[in-house]
Amino acid sequence: MIPVKVLAVRYLANASPALCKALGAPKGYPALAMLTTDCDDATYIALDEATKKAEVKVCYSHSFYAGAANATTPNAGEVIGILAGQTPGAVRSGMEAVLSALQRLGFEEAGDVPYLAHTVSRSGSFLAQEAGVQEGTPLAYLIAPPLESMYAMDAAMKAADVKLCKLYAPPSETNFGGGLLCGSQSACEAACAAFAQAVAEFGRIDHANG
Repeated sequence: MIPVKVLAVRYLANASPALCKALGAPKGYPALAMLTTDCDDATYIALDEATKKAEVKVCYSHSFYAGAANATTPNAGEVIGILAGQTPGAVRSGMEAVLSALQRLGFEEAGDVPYLAHTVSRSGSFLAQEAGVQEGTPLAYLIAPPLESMYAMDAAMKAADVKLCKLYAPPSETNFGGGLLCGSQSACEAACAAFAQAVAEFGRIDHANG
């Protein structure tokens, strides 16, 4: 697994009301916790985990163009995520959940192709909204380079009883692609396995005839 590097974490106990509103924080959520890392998709999964472990909302999250290898500054990385809470303690608890989850998350590699095929057994408020499903719905979070991702998404959707909730059509900001699938936890796990297998097989295809 390629580990995720956390680049910067900062807290605002009582952020400017105008800033909170502009970032999408709910009214009455003045405390913010912010971080940047070198892996956007793992961070999005970790941010969702925070919404299940603390009284927080993901008010802002965004990937940076071209990815971590082309970061503009040492602390920029590939993504920024911001949690909002009613109290400083809430956002600190949320950020602790994010940091803990990131220790277990990251991209795998098939040859020289990085990919992520992760089953979210119970979606939190962040990914549920992203996928357009009810909170608690299992999701398969699938990401790979552009061509590999579309090839493997097809395999994932054919391998299990899953529904396409969100397609990340390539190129994303970080020049990858993929999507979110929903179904039972076992179906999502089967889809993830098929996605990973397809990415691995992709490297063995004779591209002239494949």
